[in-house]
Amino acid sequence: MIRGVAINFFRFLLFVFLQLFVLNHIQFSGFVNPYLYILFILLLPLEISGLLMLVLSFALGLIIDIASGTIGYHTISTVFLAYFRYHLLRYIAPRDGYEPGMSSTMQTLGVPWFLKYASILTVAHHLILFWIESFRFSDLFQASLRAIASSIFTLLLIMLYQFLTTRSR
Repeated sequence: MIRGVAINFFRFLLFVFLQLFVLNHIQFSGFVNPYLYILFILLLPLEISGLLMLVLSFALGLIIDIASGTIGYHTISTVFLAYFRYHLLRYIAPRDGYEPGMSSTMQTLGVPWFLKYASILTVAHHLILFWIESFRFSDLFQASLRAIASSIFTLLLIMLYQFLTTRSR
């Protein structure tokens, strides 16, 4: 358990650092913005309590908001992501359920499951984030396009991270 806490603490610091000092400075035509920090929430253990997940998501979003100079966009979207993750995990659970101590990684649950899981949550997070950011119905279509384009790029980074950190069995 202590090892799991240490790994998640390291991931938290790693993703915040990468987001703030590398990925926030990557923009393609001002249209595509990668948000890899959400991978911290995606990789949290499956049996984590809903309240703890919401608190960690709130802290993650708040740190990104404060450092990025945004006014709650990331906090709202990460808390939504955590809430939605809790319900999605119950919906896409394997027939026999999840084994105790199982993590939500590509290595433990397989590429198809992880790709479906990460895709749904990434698109949901990005839609909320960009819709809140635009906050006008006239920009809803453009915000949705930005969310989808950014989701694709973020998913590529998520899969790359998973392939680089997955140990062969």
